[in-house]
Amino acid sequence: MAEPVQEELSALAAIFCGPDEWEVLSRSETDGTVFRILAKAEGFMDADISLQLVFHLPVNYPSCLPGVVVNSEHLTRAQCLTVKEKLLEQAESLLSEPMVHELVLWIQQNLRHVLKQTETGSGSEKCTSTVSTTADDGLWITLLHLDHMRAKTKYVKTVEKWASDLRLTGRLMFMGKLILILLQGDRNNIKVSGI
Repeated sequence: MAEPVQEELSALAAIFCGPDEWEVLSRSETDGTVFRILAKAEGFMDADISLQLVFHLPVNYPSCLPGVVVNSEHLTRAQCLTVKEKLLEQAESLLSEPMVHELVLWIQQNLRHVLKQTETGSGSEKCTSTVSTTADDGLWITLLHLDHMRAKTKYVKTVEKWASDLRLTGRLMFMGKLILILLQGDRNNIKVSGI
């Protein structure tokens, strides 16, 4: 791992030093580093919104964009995707320099505006294909095993909507009592276990 990246990680650990604000999820010489930051940002009507931001810094970071996953109990899936897209747009202007802290500060200051764009429909909810943002991103496949399903029609519709929102393709397979969902798509749209 390059020295500037190690320095950035040390600085982030010092900045986000509150309870559960910072956690390194994985570190590898070949895959880079994945970590989670919990931050608060001002949403509508001055209400604080908790954001869980998971960053993947590939080996050749900061020469390429980091992978970003955004989760929040207070935001819809579409809003989380819009926040992610806006963070990556902002990251493009910061290439070749450590950028994670700048991105966290930017979303803390601009979340309200990003959410307004989503609400008014001017956010990017178009169904366009996205270009992979990091060198080792690509097509990922995941297999989910469900132990039961109560309302099959409603559940299938929900899975289809999620797959569409996340630009994933896949199959829902019923094999006796075994229920499997096979999903294929961009790495950033497939949530890795433990993240």
